[in-house]
Amino acid sequence: METIQPLYDKQLKCLVCEYSFTSKKVRSRFVKVIAYDTDFCPTYNDEEGNALYYNIHVCPCCGFSSSDDFSKYFPPLTKEEIQTKISAHWVPHHFGDKRTIQDAISTYKLAGYSAILKKEKHITTAGIFLRLAWLFRGKEDHEQEIRFLKIARQKYMESYSTDDFKGTQVSEIRILYLIGELSRRISDVQTAVKYFSIVIEQQSKAVETTIIEMARERWQEIREQRDNNQDHELINS
Repeated sequence: METIQPLYDKQLKCLVCEYSFTSKKVRSRFVKVIAYDTDFCPTYNDEEGNALYYNIHVCPCCGFSSSDDFSKYFPPLTKEEIQTKISAHWVPHHFGDKRTIQDAISTYKLAGYSAILKKEKHITTAGIFLRLAWLFRGKEDHEQEIRFLKIARQKYMESYSTDDFKGTQVSEIRILYLIGELSRRISDVQTAVKYFSIVIEQQSKAVETTIIEMARERWQEIREQRDNNQDHELINS
């Protein structure tokens, strides 16, 4: 009897050049998340079942990279810009096999650039850069993690201000919380407090009570950190 492998080949067609190719995905039965960070970053049971590595599809022919969240619609002239800025410089490369964390980082960078050129929804682009930050967290590269958390936060803020998250799986309460949490992680405490407060104020009508509680916990952590800093300054003054 043949042993079922964690990875399988998904058949895809490039949205730009219509080239057919395959990309690996992790079978759901092998995806085991053992914990989540405060910005929803998952910790997987083992690297082989890390679905994060395989979210992005990279066309080996033209280099256009996307996730399942990308729309099939291209605003006028965006395909031409992708062909000029990505495809014209693309050295054929196949990301369709088993990926390392560095492979995954490369695919997300390509997808982030593709999303920007395509003028993809802010909410979709934000998700790409947030996951890229998570990968750098996995590598313990704090500088690059912060760099991409900042970009992700900006995209989430643009998504919230334009309402382009509506109709997606990301709720208003979740996007507000994420703006607060990413602000906290990049040391923009003032903005973090502002958005956590907005989340907490919605507790009476919110369905996602877990996110309300998470916002309360983060707000309390900020408050305790401020009190500790003030005590430290007082002792050393």
